[in-house]
Amino acid sequence: MSNPVRNRIEVMIRGTSYVIVGKESPEHIRLVAALVDEKMKEISNHNAYLDTTRLAVLTAVNAVNEYVELQKHVEQLEQQLKKLKG
Repeated sequence: MSNPVRNRIEVMIRGTSYVIVGKESPEHIRLVAALVDEKMKEISNHNAYLDTTRLAVLTAVNAVNEYVELQKHVEQLEQQLKKLKG
């Protein structure tokens, strides 16, 4: 069994350089990093006194909340689709 290709991409989040390693495309990795950076800026703008750790935790909580909400929406759409297929 061969190992999947792993991409090593350098990204900037909140002014700090990180090397992200993953099987996703470089474009995908850069997009995810940019969205994390954007969300951190958004949260930081509401409370400039958050330290980096608290900011990171709040960003993660927000991201997971959005993920859970999207999962619920997908489940609702799947149920509607099943009803339509009858």
